[in-house]
Amino acid sequence: MLLLPVLVALMSACHVQAKAVFAHYIVGNVATLTPSYSAADWQKDIRSAQSSHIDAFALNIANDGRYGAQLANAFSAANTLGFKLFFSFDYAAQGAFSQQVVIDLINQYKGNGAYYQYNGKAFVSTFEGPGNSGDWTTIKSQTGCFFIPDWSSLGAQGAINRGVADGLFSWEAWPVGPNDMTTQPDVSYKNALAGKPYMMPVSPWFYTNLPGYSKNWLWRGDDMWYDRWQQVMSIQPDFVEILTWNDWGESHYIADLDTRQFGLFGADAGRAPFNYASNMPHDGWRLFLPYVIDMYKSGKASISTEGLVSWYRLTPGSACSSGGTTGNTASQGQQEYPPAQLAQDKVFYSALLTSTADVTVIIGGTTQTGTWKNVPSGGSGIYHGSVPFNGRGAVIVKITRNGNTVAQMNGLSITDTCANGIENWNAWVGSATAGTSGSGGSGVSTSASSKVSSTLKTSTTAPTSAPASTPTSSSGSYCIAGTGNGNLAGLCSFSCNYGFCPTNACTCTQRGRQVTPPASSNTLGFPVAGQDVALYSGLCEFTCSHGYCPSGACTSDPSKAQNGDGSFCTAGTGSGNLAGLCSFSCNYGFCPSNACTCTQKGSQINPPAASNTLGFPVAGQNVAQYSGLCEFACSHGYCPSGACTSDPSKA
Repeated sequence: MLLLPVLVALMSACHVQAKAVFAHYIVGNVATLTPSYSAADWQKDIRSAQSSHIDAFALNIANDGRYGAQLANAFSAANTLGFKLFFSFDYAAQGAFSQQVVIDLINQYKGNGAYYQYNGKAFVSTFEGPGNSGDWTTIKSQTGCFFIPDWSSLGAQGAINRGVADGLFSWEAWPVGPNDMTTQPDVSYKNALAGKPYMMPVSPWFYTNLPGYSKNWLWRGDDMWYDRWQQVMSIQPDFVEILTWNDWGESHYIADLDTRQFGLFGADAGRAPFNYASNMPHDGWRLFLPYVIDMYKSGKASISTEGLVSWYRLTPGSACSSGGTTGNTASQGQQEYPPAQLAQDKVFYSALLTSTADVTVIIGGTTQTGTWKNVPSGGSGIYHGSVPFNGRGAVIVKITRNGNTVAQMNGLSITDTCANGIENWNAWVGSATAGTSGSGGSGVSTSASSKVSSTLKTSTTAPTSAPASTPTSSSGSYCIAGTGNGNLAGLCSFSCNYGFCPTNACTCTQRGRQVTPPASSNTLGFPVAGQDVALYSGLCEFTCSHGYCPSGACTSDPSKAQNGDGSFCTAGTGSGNLAGLCSFSCNYGFCPSNACTCTQKGSQINPPAASNTLGFPVAGQNVAQYSGLCEFACSHGYCPSGACTSDPSKA
């Protein structure tokens, strides 16, 4: 008779510990509207989030006392629709909260059915506030909350060293300088957390010009909405938080445009030189969220409707005055650039397709044949690419297959004219879906462009060769493409293609079914002198053993290796969980100095025959130390379960 309650409890525990995706919601943008933002308005937001497979809103509240009525409306709406909410206390906007205010607010809502729970505890986050980290020992003891703050100003290690966080949320969602976003900040958090939960940020864009708040800069967006979700697949964090749902002032909103919330651009607030969110919809970025969120959570997702999303700025970077905007910001200790060096003059597009198709971009009558920079494994999934601003005028992005139109997005014009003569560095986003009948007839489409002007419509036709109504499943288990910075680029490109993509050195950009590498040999690979052992050891071991040993980075000659004397390691040891791995690997010459200590050298001892079995560190292990060791050991028949796995779902 006791079995059923136990099973129910176990199922409940599994449910709350599952991966989850949240969206950061700025409550202050709706707190003082007239007429007030109603429970019905909250229901509209929540339905949009639910249709995107978002699990909860992180309610950003500032220390201004204006949030009470809206919290009541939000929780009422969430309870009605079966949605979840949790608090994100903003310690930066209006200063620090008093300890008692935080305690009272958590205790008031933690028992509410709509409050998000983790392991039976109320889930609570922050935006900054490390100066009040000492408050949280008392807050946690009096509320029983699970505390996962954003203290990015301290860095990952500095934040965890405060000793009070149960996990960490990172606000490092945008790249610095004329570069694309990488996973290096995420890896630093996972390493510092040593198995504690990590909440990874994902954002599509960043541009702000609010002199009233001393803000006027951009960070590169461009390919980031596609790239960042691929990085989520690689990092596999415990939680993902989208930045943001409705931060209009920083241009990273994905909610439907709501002119009632644009007060922050006014003369009594941000004093923006113009409203750069007006008629600049971003809701199209939600179109593929169900697919990528399902893929992140379970490693598989279905395609019931093919579709297209495209985004671009409406003027080239050199068309008008920059408005004083900088690329990067000195306020955060960054080197500043002209913004046009960061923001690329391109039309970006992603398509969710059941099979390969062609893309064409027309700008004011100038037709360009597009290409796919990223192609999903097996042909089913999200394709991504871009073309330059070759032309001026209305933008049309069209996906075709065998001469039939799959989806077409009709967008606003690219011109050389700017409102008030100032460049708008925000993105315009449009989307279109194919017909759902699969009959080849004209389908119903959704497009941001149709919401801006009644003269701009998006027409779509379902394909005849691959009906959009046919569900297709994809598996995202193995890395099948990746990249790295500088000298790591070639190594990461090779090794990530075959499933070995250590996150401390490389960024996986695509996942799918395992690609079999070239036959493995017993050739050892070492970083050449001067290279970082923690970054290069595992990569050189993998690539050299599979026939690719680039001389600028790796060598199979131990005399040319870091601290090499020409002999091979024949015995070694490591601390704790590394002991067995180091003993095995060092015995056969692979003894990375960041993880192991070589205790004896001599002539090379041939290891057991190599196979193409991949090895990964199990969840919670230090990637920099374990990646190369697990890859070497597992490929040679020794894969200790407490440290390594050949199953990427357990990595």
